[in-house]
Amino acid sequence: MERKRAKSGEIRLTEVAKLAGVSPITASRFFRNPQALSLSKRERVASAAKELGYVPNLAARALASQRTEVIGVLIPSLTNNVFSDVLRGIYDASEGSRYSIQLANTRYSILQEEQLLRLFQAQKPAGLIVTGIDQTAESRAVMEAMNCPIAQIMEIGPDPVDMMVGFSHYDAAFAAVSHLVEQGFKRIGFVGAQMDPRMQRRFGGYRDAMKAASLFAPRLIVTTPVPTSITLGGSVFSDLLSKAPDIDAVCCGNDDLALGVLFECQRRHLSVPEDMAIVGFNDLEFMASAVPPLTSVRTNRYEMGRSAVTMVTAAIEGNRPPQPVLDLGFQLMIRESSSPRHN
Repeated sequence: MERKRAKSGEIRLTEVAKLAGVSPITASRFFRNPQALSLSKRERVASAAKELGYVPNLAARALASQRTEVIGVLIPSLTNNVFSDVLRGIYDASEGSRYSIQLANTRYSILQEEQLLRLFQAQKPAGLIVTGIDQTAESRAVMEAMNCPIAQIMEIGPDPVDMMVGFSHYDAAFAAVSHLVEQGFKRIGFVGAQMDPRMQRRFGGYRDAMKAASLFAPRLIVTTPVPTSITLGGSVFSDLLSKAPDIDAVCCGNDDLALGVLFECQRRHLSVPEDMAIVGFNDLEFMASAVPPLTSVRTNRYEMGRSAVTMVTAAIEGNRPPQPVLDLGFQLMIRESSSPRHN
């Protein structure tokens, strides 16, 4: 026998409550805050909703509360392995909560970021997680007007819109280059791609570490606005060798580039680290598995995503963190590719 439906054909919450054997208030509480119910009631309501095909009307709830129960997330890439770790932390932290994640991809475009922020503003999210700290004046104005908790992630800076969680890309790159200098390398090149603000800060750390050691020279640098890839790493390293054939080490703006440099060294029969030292950035899984293992800056990407959700949801509930900026730091993972230089 077909169950009675609303005239529109949509399943009503009262139908879910009746099938689950709970009151409509209890069923409503399940969709707002499932942890407030016992495990038995959660399972019954979830089972009834699934059987009936019930989907909560977030738009109607937003009209009533002036907020959806959505946390918007803006990232610049869906293909970059760095952001897959961040998203894993975000989804793990939000699992079991009453908040759902709505993902948007800016594709490293400041104009696309502005448009997506305005779209989120119209949707009245409960909170927002935005990659980076270099929003345009227009984007920042939209964020400040949204009247919801916001966490900027992947780096830290002196002027948060609301909250921040990340680390200093400048300090991390400075530490990586300083390590190469300490190992005895003198002609340390830099290869960078995409050249978004975070890559530019890594280059700034390289530049200043080289200047501090009186080793800086423009000929040691090759950068490109082209999106990063392993293949590109080999290409820009070839360009670097044509400009500075006497280099003895290379600091790479990320791990994809570093692996490309390693492959190009192998094609040219350059031994790593005897002929060429290599340091990457982010410490993706393949860095420790490469032959030889590659030194890299380890960044706490999973924890960035997880902490951002924790901070935003706490702020939504009125428990703002005492410190709005969370510095997760970094760790230089020293491996065979940067073993000491023997003169």
